[in-house]
Parts: sequence; C-alpha cells; structure tokens
Amino acid sequence: MNITIKAATPADAEEIALFSRKSFYESFADQNTEENMEKFMLQFSVNSLVEEVKNPDNIFITALKNDVIIGYVKLNKYGKPVELADEKAIEIARIYIDKTMTGQGIGNMLMKYSLDLIKDLKANTAWLGVWENNKNAIAFYEKWGFERFGEHIFMLGDDPQTDWLLKKEII
Repeated sequence: MNITIKAATPADAEEIALFSRKSFYESFADQNTEENMEKFMLQFSVNSLVEEVKNPDNIFITALKNDVIIGYVKLNKYGKPVELADEKAIEIARIYIDKTMTGQGIGNMLMKYSLDLIKDLKANTAWLGVWENNKNAIAFYEKWGFERFGEHIFMLGDDPQTDWLLKKEII
C-alpha cells in the first residue's frame, strides 16, 4: 500500500473539512441521537473547519493514498488543561482515519509522525481527549503509551459527554 504522510497546507483545507465531517459522522452517529449529531455538525461546519486548517496555531498532517485524504491528525500548539500548566505540551486534537482503511496501520503512521513532530517542536508532553466510550481509540492510545490524567466534558449537541484526558511524555 502506497501511503504518503505530509503536513497539510491551506490549499488542503476544504478537503480536510469535508473529510472531517464525513469521518466524525461515520464514527459517532450510531452512538448518538440524530438531533445531537445534527446540532454538533452545525458547529462543525466546512467554513469553521477550513478556518482551523488556516490557523497557524494548528498543524494538520494528512495521510494520502493516490493523492486522496484517507486520514489526518490535527495538532494544537496552544491551549492545555490546567493539569499540564507547567509543561510544554501539544494536543493531538483529532486523529481521523477513513472507516474503510482502519486496521491497515495508517493510525500508527500518523501517530509516529505526530510524536516525532511534537518532539521536534521541543514539547515534552503530548496530550489528547478521547470519549470514554470509544474503547478502540483508548486501546490505540494506551498501546502508544498514553496514560489517563483527568477528564473533561465534551458537548455533542445537548449531550454532555465525558472525555478522558490522556498524556504521554516525549523523550
């Protein structure tokens, strides 16, 4: 399988935005009400996602197959939980893989690239939030050495959901 991992540019913004919406919906629609998904998808609009990609505080890394996005990671250089106030920490804010491509090592490729980049940016901690009911994602992150250090509420529409906060020291 010929997969290319590369940093995204603003020219990739609309494709990333459309992929984000599709991936989020496919991943979580069957576990949430239609009303809450619709409310969340309104704020997860193509325009707001394009602005995220263009924001220099975010780094987007794409996985491409035949020049088509099949996955991506969003790194957020700023903003962190109070528990990490004294650390140079970067958030892995999203890691999405095309549902048809899961189990083929793409998540591992994106994670390795992300952790290497976080180290290059002189951060000592990678952190993320993951829905407490997303057992496959939790197992993936634990395999990579992430450990739980807290939790916060993530609003999906009108539904307050608990995200576990996980972190990994970068050596």
